[in-house]
Amino acid sequence: MPDKIIIKRIQYHRYGGPEELRLEEVSLPEPASGQIRIRVKAAAANPVDWKLRKGEMKLLTGRRFPRGVGLDFAGVVDVVGPNVTSFKVGDEVFGATGLKQSGAFAEAVITETKTVYAKPKSLTFEEAASLPVVSVTAWNALIDKANLQAGQRVLITGCLGGVGRIAAQIAVMRGATITGSCNESRREEALALGITEVIDYRNFNADKYRGLFDVVFDAHGALSLRQCDEMLTHSGMALHIVPTALKMIRSMVSAKHNVVFGHPTPETFAGITEAIERGKLTPAIGRIAPLSEAISAITELETTGIPKGKLVIVSPVVPGF
Repeated sequence: MPDKIIIKRIQYHRYGGPEELRLEEVSLPEPASGQIRIRVKAAAANPVDWKLRKGEMKLLTGRRFPRGVGLDFAGVVDVVGPNVTSFKVGDEVFGATGLKQSGAFAEAVITETKTVYAKPKSLTFEEAASLPVVSVTAWNALIDKANLQAGQRVLITGCLGGVGRIAAQIAVMRGATITGSCNESRREEALALGITEVIDYRNFNADKYRGLFDVVFDAHGALSLRQCDEMLTHSGMALHIVPTALKMIRSMVSAKHNVVFGHPTPETFAGITEAIERGKLTPAIGRIAPLSEAISAITELETTGIPKGKLVIVSPVVPGF
């Protein structure tokens, strides 16, 4: 097998808007020690993808270009690197690349094995690709940070967004009582998830919920620290996934606030996979687009917020690998 293969992937040569995206041929090397190469069957878009591309996290990503796009993927292991024993060629997997690495919107991707897990047999590649970032983030927040328990009350803002939808399902699975905010036109959709009280996000009033919630999960990023503090019980916790300088500082000095960055581990993936197999976590796919049309689909999603549900990008079958 040659040391390198030529694939197509979406990438950019400088930070900026979606107009910087290009579908180009790149040379992909053999995986290094602890890495695997995966033939990507499907990948999914997340808001963090365009935050990275805009340069909002350039302290992490640096200034080396071109840079690939996309974190979430599902596919088939094509090559295993040295010292890899957890996967073999032909395994069906799903997972996420690191933030600095990215590159899942492609025909193949190389990533560390620690962020990859066996694909649940009950899911298609498209369904599996839509889950890693959002499910890991929601799981880290509600299970690992808040240790959400049966009978507790939780507020989830943006309850029909990518992370919010999964968070609502986890909260139901844990036996919590859920209040969720979303667009009023999607009220029935939220109720169908098991959310008890649905709030129109445009008419949200934190004063109405003073001291009511054991957990406030601001998946939308719209709440102020003061609003969170008002709504929490004495021992409650606020979880933030849209970090600001103030929220980062508060999380360092107060146990009541936590800024959550999705951190995939084998234990997290094991819990998520078990929940999927039990039918407790289900994805919501809004649109499936081929890699050749992905840039226009990404641009539409970023600028209009359409579709409602995950944008999944599927790669063609590539002869020769």
